[in-house]
Amino acid sequence: MEKCIAVYGGLIWSIALRYAEDRSHAEDIVQDTFMELWRSAHRFDAAVASEKTFVGLLARRRSIDYIRKQRRQPPVVELMAAESLPDETNHASIESKAEHSSLLEMLNELPENTRELFTLHFEEGLTHPEISKRTGIPLGTVKTRLRRGLIEMRDRLRRLDEPQTPSFPAS
Repeated sequence: MEKCIAVYGGLIWSIALRYAEDRSHAEDIVQDTFMELWRSAHRFDAAVASEKTFVGLLARRRSIDYIRKQRRQPPVVELMAAESLPDETNHASIESKAEHSSLLEMLNELPENTRELFTLHFEEGLTHPEISKRTGIPLGTVKTRLRRGLIEMRDRLRRLDEPQTPSFPAS
């Protein structure tokens, strides 16, 4: 591996710097590239391309993937300091408490098995495989129930946001 780094480190570094926003991102790209190179070295075919071309294409692909992944991440927003938070007695806080209460009511309307999975995933922070192992439920079923539960909650929240039109008796 040391020989590979010595021979191709400069090439990979220069490609990473072309795509990265800063040096720290370039370092991550270089590391990702060498890891991928190690995993996919068996795919190298001298009849198709030279070693240098293979490494360069892999570095370019890793760079593009890394940048795309970074762009999908939500922007980092600084949180307000505790002393600058609004007073708890204002109207927005009261409204927020009412929304929280409505959300809890909606959660309680979900089937028991879905609520249990929500608790394990969102409150205890277990991953899908960990939930599957703990409950004995197949992994695919865990994922499906969580997804369906989230879709149901989304639909219920959307219905809450829809303006309520008064119904008038038919004439």
